[in-house]
Amino acid sequence: MAEKRNRTKLGIVIVLVLAVLVIASLAMRRKVPVVPIVEVTREDLLVSITSNGKVEPIDPQIARAEFQTFVDKVLVTEGQAVRRGETILTLDSADIRSQLARARADLLSAQNDLQNARAGGPPEQMAQLHGDLKAAEVQVANLESTQQALEDLVAKHAATQDDLRQNQENLAKARAHLQALEAKKKDLQQRSADTVEAAGLRVNQEQELADSLEEKVRSATVVSETNGTLYSLPVHAGDFVKVGDTLAEMADLSHVRVRAFIDEPDLGLLEPSQSVEVTWDAKPGRTWTGLTEQLPKQVVARGMRSVGEVLCSIDNNQMELLPNTNVQVEIRVRERRNALVVPRGAVRETSRGRRYVWVFDGQRVHRREITVGVANASNYEVLSGLADEQRVAEPVDQKLKDGMAVQVREAQ
Repeated sequence: MAEKRNRTKLGIVIVLVLAVLVIASLAMRRKVPVVPIVEVTREDLLVSITSNGKVEPIDPQIARAEFQTFVDKVLVTEGQAVRRGETILTLDSADIRSQLARARADLLSAQNDLQNARAGGPPEQMAQLHGDLKAAEVQVANLESTQQALEDLVAKHAATQDDLRQNQENLAKARAHLQALEAKKKDLQQRSADTVEAAGLRVNQEQELADSLEEKVRSATVVSETNGTLYSLPVHAGDFVKVGDTLAEMADLSHVRVRAFIDEPDLGLLEPSQSVEVTWDAKPGRTWTGLTEQLPKQVVARGMRSVGEVLCSIDNNQMELLPNTNVQVEIRVRERRNALVVPRGAVRETSRGRRYVWVFDGQRVHRREITVGVANASNYEVLSGLADEQRVAEPVDQKLKDGMAVQVREAQ
């Protein structure tokens, strides 16, 4: 019986010891946090901005109606390749041509009036006046000569006083007639000078009207100014168009421009000639490349966003990107080859903006300040504070302390 009691006591002691060991082990486990660990690596670090954008043609030719009329003929179809000088469509220009004929006649009349005004009056009237003046001058000269001769004859008693008085009367009438003609000429010249400015203004007005109508007549035949694609043709034969209505849009679509809408906080990373990749939901798996071309000069509201509009030049050799389509844009703003990187989740920041990580030495973690460079959505570039193949702790629920022992769990 004594031996049985001893074995029972021994069993109880063993159970108690095991329980104490289990409790101590559990206590130790509770005190040592389990920390996910990740190794610092080297890789190519790409920093990019992603946003949406819209495709635009470069230097498009947009034909608009310059007068209201009907579409006469449409000679091509939308989406068709067109050559420089090829006729796209024609408008009914009969009324404009009639207006042009009247304007040309009015211009000719105005030019004739201006010429007459500069000459002093109508040519026929001026020629008649010139002839009358010449005759009057000759008559006065002849009568003055006769008057001198008669005075000599009267002195010699070879002519009578009546002959002299008669000639004097005729001379006075001739001089009065000459003065009247000279006054008439001066009056005509004065009036003509006053009308030159008005006649010149009328000529300018009639010329501008004729030029405008000639331009409208030319615009009635819509011709392609470049080799390209007719990407928009909103009218058909017989349609009525008003002034300013779009008739056709053409451009060389082998190169297009994408207007990317970049959120305001990202604008500081942009520079000219950065690499751009464009994708379009209508062509899954297809990517177009290009470069940033023009940076925004202002920030504008777009819906609930404040954005800058960045113009990007994009290669479109197969002409699959269509004008006015909505696309996704990725701009590569920074790139580091073989950079030492650490996951963003492993980097902490103090209230003073200093960054640090918890370095794992095999048993414990140690706080280490680091300097970072560029960053993408998942990693930081490490400029100083870490070396290749070191391991760092990622976030845990427990608060870590410098020199704290931890249990390792490899990060996923």
